[in-house]
Amino acid sequence: MKSSFFQRLTGGGFYDDEEELEIETPEETTEESVSEETYTAEDEGQLSVDVYQTSESIVIEAMVAAVKPEDLDVSITREVVTIKGRRDNNQHIDDEHYFARELYWGAFSRTIVLPQEIEPEGSDAKIRNGLITITLPKIDKDRAHRLRVKVG
Repeated sequence: MKSSFFQRLTGGGFYDDEEELEIETPEETTEESVSEETYTAEDEGQLSVDVYQTSESIVIEAMVAAVKPEDLDVSITREVVTIKGRRDNNQHIDDEHYFARELYWGAFSRTIVLPQEIEPEGSDAKIRNGLITITLPKIDKDRAHRLRVKVG
């Protein structure tokens, strides 16, 4: 069977149940250092983001489908933005009934170090169709503010 473009791109492929797959592991990793306790259901997933700029602002976009706005926490400083949330799966389906499981359920977060300082007080966040858009106004360091000197 011929591999698809995506399978060739990602290194995936077809295999039979009888065919044994070889999985390479780093030499430093030993069976003792990786246990089931290391990765629990409470581990946070990393949120995928797009970050770009306009002339006036830095914009962060992320897919947060199935997350209620009240389950999102967006923390902003002049240099860093942190997005935290939780996506809960309300369906209780036994593992044996799944053919594929690729969706991420549970806590997630992402910390983005900004390429330049922003003004946190002027920031805005909106969700539309599962896409959160965070607009962060840039600080214009070249803008001069003239101060009028008063007598007295």
